[in-house]
Amino acid sequence: EDEDEDRGEDEDEDIMAHQLIQQQLESNLLNIANTIEQSLDDEMHRLDNMGEEDLDRLREQRLLALKKQQKKRQEWIRKGHGEYREVEEKEFFNEMKGEDRMVCHFYRNNWPCEVMDKHLKILSTKHLETKFVKLNAEKAPFLTDRLKIWMLPTLALIKNEKTTDYVVGFDELGGVDDFQTETLAMRLVAGGIIFESDDYKPQAASEGPARSIRSATDFR
Repeated sequence: EDEDEDRGEDEDEDIMAHQLIQQQLESNLLNIANTIEQSLDDEMHRLDNMGEEDLDRLREQRLLALKKQQKKRQEWIRKGHGEYREVEEKEFFNEMKGEDRMVCHFYRNNWPCEVMDKHLKILSTKHLETKFVKLNAEKAPFLTDRLKIWMLPTLALIKNEKTTDYVVGFDELGGVDDFQTETLAMRLVAGGIIFESDDYKPQAASEGPARSIRSATDFR
């Protein structure tokens, strides 16, 4: 009987020891789970705070960009952008000074030049980044000779105070006088004179015989 009692006590001790170990294990697992959960909470909190900081930073950057853009627009308007103006030969270099992009239309009083006027007037209001001016070629002998203007209309495309390209007559615009404003705009985009826009999708010219402008506008 004593042996049975001893055996029973040993079994009880083993059970208790096992229970203690189990409880300790469960406690450790719970602590680990709590630690992981707390770490996740801390990380989520940190990420949430970082997100707010990023949003604030983006808002600040966007606001600064808008202010800078508005300041630039005001500067462009002050310098005569946003309108299509006539200038005299003696004013040309002052108009060009400090300009990143400028279009100068060398014209005479005829129909082809009036067609070009119509399109340039539209583009000048849409592209504040570029200055648009016109100059009567017959009253500007020095510039027409220096820039070798021989056909009208001719657009001198000027970047950073240097003439980099020309649009001579209507040949590059379809060779007709009923081309779309978008066609001219895309040519100016290609010349790096105006900013690109998704609005510019060339349309087919109106039906009818194509009228060549070259012989009618030869300036020589």
